[in-house]
Amino acid sequence: MTKVTFPYGKEHITYDFKGEDFKGTLVSKLHEYKPEKTGIDLIKSAMENPIGSKKLSELAKGKRKIVIIASDHTRPVPSKIIIPPMLEEIRGVNPDADITFLIATGCHRDTKKEELIEKFGEDIVKNEKIIVHDCADRDNLVKIGILPSGGELWINRIAYEADLLISEGFIEPHFFAGFSGGRKSVLPGVAARESVLANHCSEFIDHPLARTGILSGNPIHEDMLWAAKKANLAYIVNVVINEKKEAIYAVCGDVEKAHLAGCDFLYGLCRAKPVMADIVISTNGGYPLDQNIYQAVKGMTAAEATVKEGGVIIMLAKSNDGHGGDGFYRQLAEEPDINKTMQIFLDRGRNETVPDQWQTQIFLRILKRATVIYVSDADDSLVCDLHMTPARDIGQALEIAKSILKTNTPSIVAIPDGVAVMVVDN
Repeated sequence: MTKVTFPYGKEHITYDFKGEDFKGTLVSKLHEYKPEKTGIDLIKSAMENPIGSKKLSELAKGKRKIVIIASDHTRPVPSKIIIPPMLEEIRGVNPDADITFLIATGCHRDTKKEELIEKFGEDIVKNEKIIVHDCADRDNLVKIGILPSGGELWINRIAYEADLLISEGFIEPHFFAGFSGGRKSVLPGVAARESVLANHCSEFIDHPLARTGILSGNPIHEDMLWAAKKANLAYIVNVVINEKKEAIYAVCGDVEKAHLAGCDFLYGLCRAKPVMADIVISTNGGYPLDQNIYQAVKGMTAAEATVKEGGVIIMLAKSNDGHGGDGFYRQLAEEPDINKTMQIFLDRGRNETVPDQWQTQIFLRILKRATVIYVSDADDSLVCDLHMTPARDIGQALEIAKSILKTNTPSIVAIPDGVAVMVVDN
């Protein structure tokens, strides 16, 4: 088969590579996986068999202040089926517990009421106590230690004062933390901005093990795990979701052991060996993840892992919302020499990180390896400002790539969903 379909915004683009030196596609098997149970039954089963900890009902006995860290509006966590079993198990043994939902915004904006309703449903928003974390609200942050990164760990006072701290979330490949979920509920979830910046320092981002699918030896992951344990995060409920945002796997229990079990499951489905090629075509999985260029860096990292040095990455991302970050844009657009910008970042200490630096740093790493041709709805001038070459479709992008590579027969690999696949050697 030489026809490949790529998600683009809310639509799809199909291209026939017939006549090209097409080496094939790198895909995740995640979306082919068929669970034996429905999402809520998977969660209940996992809660009956927690990994590395007691059941939630046992942990909740006698606890007065119970805090549930919940993901914010930027994460497609199916909270409507996760939270009810958690509340049922807690209140079954502790009906008078003072339960607070703490929304883990990290450094994102506040989650609005309508977004909370979309996430939890009207009943929970109406009847439960919900507080949205603010990473800059110093009065409601508490210093609890010094991170391995050297930064001060400040977390939300509500989490710190909990008699029992638990969390919900989901696990997916993450382009520098290895995987999402688990420990990330605390850092960056309910941490201070400066703690997040220290964790995302240039030294850690530059580390060869700060990559998709890697936990062991990953300094960013180790920082996050240290923070979660220091905060006494006692129990997690995490799910793996498919492209329809449906839960297909669940783990519960210890923040490290249960999370690792979920990561192992995901790794078995999402792993693809690199096939080195002159041209690699990737996407950000379509809407909602391809609305801006900032987010599209994630999909480019999959291509980075399998494009030849000096090759070309063709990135498909609708980018109807433009660049996606003022700091990201300025760091790239205001300096034509990408090597100079990279050195500025690398010279900064762990406590000197500035917002968006990590995303820019990863993008610069990609640009130093390969030329990026960007197929999008964004203005050509914006794409050029960010050191990329604009194109309107795959055919035009391929012609530009051949001109850059000075060959009419470049080898080509396609990655239809660059955020769902982990391109790794082992």
